[in-house]
Amino acid sequence: MEYKVKDLSLAEWGRKEIELAEKEMPGLMAIRAEWKGKQPLQGIRITGSLHMTIQTAVLIETLTDLGAQVRWCSCNIFSTQDHAAAAVVVGRTGTPDRPNGVPVFAWKGETLEEYWWCTERALDFSGPEYRKAEDGGASVTHRGPHQIVDDGGDATLMVHLGYTYDQAGAVPEPKPEDPADLRELLKCLARIRRETPGRWVKTVSEIRGVTEETTTGVHRLYRMEKEGTLLFTAINVNDSVTKSKFDNIYGCRHSLIDGLNRATDVMIGGKTAVVCGYGEVGKGCAQALRGQGARVIVTEIDPICALQAAMEGYEVKTLEDVVEFADIFITATGNYNVITVEHMNRMKDGAIVGNIGHFDNEIDMAGLEKVPGIRKTNIKPQYDKWTFPDGHSILILAEGRLLNLGCATGHPSFVMSTSFSNQTLAQIELAQHLDKYEKKVYILPKHLDEMVARLHLEHLGVKLTKLRPDQADYIGVPVEGPYKPAHYRY
Repeated sequence: MEYKVKDLSLAEWGRKEIELAEKEMPGLMAIRAEWKGKQPLQGIRITGSLHMTIQTAVLIETLTDLGAQVRWCSCNIFSTQDHAAAAVVVGRTGTPDRPNGVPVFAWKGETLEEYWWCTERALDFSGPEYRKAEDGGASVTHRGPHQIVDDGGDATLMVHLGYTYDQAGAVPEPKPEDPADLRELLKCLARIRRETPGRWVKTVSEIRGVTEETTTGVHRLYRMEKEGTLLFTAINVNDSVTKSKFDNIYGCRHSLIDGLNRATDVMIGGKTAVVCGYGEVGKGCAQALRGQGARVIVTEIDPICALQAAMEGYEVKTLEDVVEFADIFITATGNYNVITVEHMNRMKDGAIVGNIGHFDNEIDMAGLEKVPGIRKTNIKPQYDKWTFPDGHSILILAEGRLLNLGCATGHPSFVMSTSFSNQTLAQIELAQHLDKYEKKVYILPKHLDEMVARLHLEHLGVKLTKLRPDQADYIGVPVEGPYKPAHYRY
């Protein structure tokens, strides 16, 4: 079996944690129990590009239990939990000497070159038994995935760019001014085109669709749909209520503080903390920081979100207003260059800067590295001190990438069970009912959202009140739901 992880000897530790996580992931366990005998994903090849954590391991093994053939990579160079990756490769019944699980290509601390190599390997189901040279080796038949589980859209991006360049007949040369991430992707695509010309056209012809996990990837999908460049069906998992209101608010409320504490070990109470963005992620972050006793200031571009923050008792200022005296800065916007080099140059000595929103460019790390005379001192993995020529320093978590995954272990199992239940149901929907969909972006229907919530209630000791038929008729909903219209915002 092809794979690349840090160390298969970590598998026993990983398996112990997977078994504990399963107890905290009742949604996925219920889906396994209901669907396992039906094998709704039988014969479906699924590529996953999503943080390779213990919780993701439970998702992967749920997909395989339902019949899928799976290959996986992480969507972040720092987010892999190496014992989780090892356990998935070894499998439930294998050993480090004889792994029989799922091919995984992920380890904590990948370079960008390695990251795109891992993504490419996760998208390749060809294997030696499927390869067949034709025309004297000029072309190779190729097997890609039928479906993609994506987080941030990188696997989808690789397929779309690869297809575009196959159609154009060449991959453009990387430019010095391109972001490092894009430069490495272009190099990877150029290598693939040399080795297997036409690969991505073949891949796209077989892809049924993608289920996208997070806000940034969803933005990309909607943009491609608007531009007419979306090559296959997409299901927006992020905007299922049981994802965005749970993973994004409650997950970040938990894991932001976990990442800050593990990296910095500073007292949060009494500090002034700035949360850039008051969307779902920002709301959870602001709650967590205030719960620790910090004075929380919010920055916002959206008047509705700004009004919400004010009504919750937060100050709403611009970053320029507070940059010189705040102690902690957290970006949660989904945008780029939110905290610039100019901002960091004005921060007080010892200010802590981290991102929990979007990739690695909410904080202008590329610009920071180019400051003449600046010095970077590593304190410990994913925690660096950057000292400016004037002598003041700032402390940056996870090199500007997601600090809750780079410095801690991400969201806890229970909240990821809601997200990954949505992912599993979306994958089943693509496998079973693709004829209902076009090359557009869709959201799972409300009754599935409510079903995901129901699957988690017993675990919390929740007992629902039942509508009487006359009450249901009075408000115009079915007794069994759904209870809210699609536009309801919760």
